[in-house]
Formats: sequence, C-alpha cells, structure tokens
Amino acid sequence: MFIDCKNIAKSIDEKTITLTKMTKPKLVSLAVNPDEGTLSYLRSQQKKARSLNIDHEIFMLNSVEALSEKLLDLSKDETVHGIFVAHPLPKGADELQIASLIDPDKDVEGRNPVNLGRLMYGEESFAPCTAAAIVEILTRTTQLMGKNVVIIGRSNTVGLPLSVMLLRRDRSATVTVCHTKTQDLEEKTVQADIVVVAVGHAGFLKPEMVRENALVVDVGINVVDNKVVGDVDPEVEKKCSLTPVPGGVGVVTTAILMNRVARIASRGGKV
Repeated sequence: MFIDCKNIAKSIDEKTITLTKMTKPKLVSLAVNPDEGTLSYLRSQQKKARSLNIDHEIFMLNSVEALSEKLLDLSKDETVHGIFVAHPLPKGADELQIASLIDPDKDVEGRNPVNLGRLMYGEESFAPCTAAAIVEILTRTTQLMGKNVVIIGRSNTVGLPLSVMLLRRDRSATVTVCHTKTQDLEEKTVQADIVVVAVGHAGFLKPEMVRENALVVDVGINVVDNKVVGDVDPEVEKKCSLTPVPGGVGVVTTAILMNRVARIASRGGKV
C-alpha cells in the first residue's frame, strides 16, 4: 500500500497559503553551473513557490567564489526570507564553508552548522527539510513511541538528523542507523517496524529485507532508463506501507521548505 504523501503536502500548503495572504515572502535559490536536471528542479521549485504566493528568484553562478559572495549579500538582504543552494556543489567545494555563509535564520534547508547544533538541543524549526518531511509522514501515519526504526543512510541532511529527531522524548522510537557497508543488514531490517532508506541506490531494499506490514520510507531519487525510481524495490509495496517515488518524501519536503519561508516572513525573520 502506498502512503498518500501528496495529501500530507496539500495540508501543509494550505497553512502556507494562509500565511502568504498576510505577507509577501521571498525565496532565493542559487546554483553553480547547474546541469539540466538541476535547472528542471529549480524551475519546478519556482512554479511551486509562485503557486503559494511566494516570490522566487533563481541565480545561476559560474564559480564557488561567486556563490560565496552572493550568499553573504543575500544573508544581509532584509527582503529575502529564505535561501536555497542547489546540490551537488562543484567538485572540491567546501560544503561546510558554504552552509556557514547562510544566515541561520534564512537557512530553510537546515544545513548551517548553527541549525544542526540547535537540533541536538531539541530545536527543530530549522531541521534539515528532508528529515523533517520524514518525521511529518511518520507522525501522521503511525505511532512512533517504542517502535524499532532502522535508517539506512548516515548523511548530515537525512540519516543523522532524522535519528536525533526520532529519539526525542515525545517520539521515543528506538533507532538503529545503518549504511551500505553494515554487516548483516537484513537481520536488522527484518526486525524493524519502520525502515527509512536514503542511500542513492536504485532498488536497494528488497522484499526479503522487510517484514510483513512494516512501514517503509523511500528517500531515494535515481534515474534509470529515463525514469525516476527510488531506493526501494517496487515489490516491497505488496507487503508493506511504502512512500512512492516520485510523489512521496520529495513533495512533503518541498511543502515544508515553502512553509518555512512563509513563517519566517510572517514572524519578522524567525520561524
């Protein structure tokens, strides 16, 4: 059974529209030498923003140095409420340095180390958007308290922050963080009530790796034969509740990002 993530995103969008009737939020997205896939995503992001009455501007830059200068300028610009940097960055770019240049109160993606530090103390207003989207999906779909959750993937924007968020006292899940090199991975996943997969490998999670009626969140975005597919084998859907790809975690992530921009604008620069 597929989880209806589009309906979750719609309910978040409705809250965003209520906020944008009172303010005029602005989101700025930046990319360095973007490929066609990145450009396509930014155009769809712009279309989404404008449908929610959010002003959206895109800057295409030709160097990391130009990106750094622009981030400093935008961080000081009081008309800008949210800043988004398209990834991946060019080879050799220092991601920590780039993230640190964004004003933490405009860091709608939650990449700035200040916001990651705040997350450790329980402040989730600027938690990484994808991790926040997964929590939103899970809390609307199941009871987390006491559940065994296996996260496959240990990135700073998904696996690690998600593990912290699920361990919070008000959620109290039991969390195991794994990765593609974890030994006996299947032994861990078949014990889980919830499995989250974010490894960037098409069809990585097979049906035999999950138990009947588990809940599976597919974070993967892969292109195979010109088709977008996730990290989970489609056959898993026959025995588990599964988020679809496309139309799953991604649509909720975008809804949360836009809602943050609107909230920042409505509260004078704070979420």
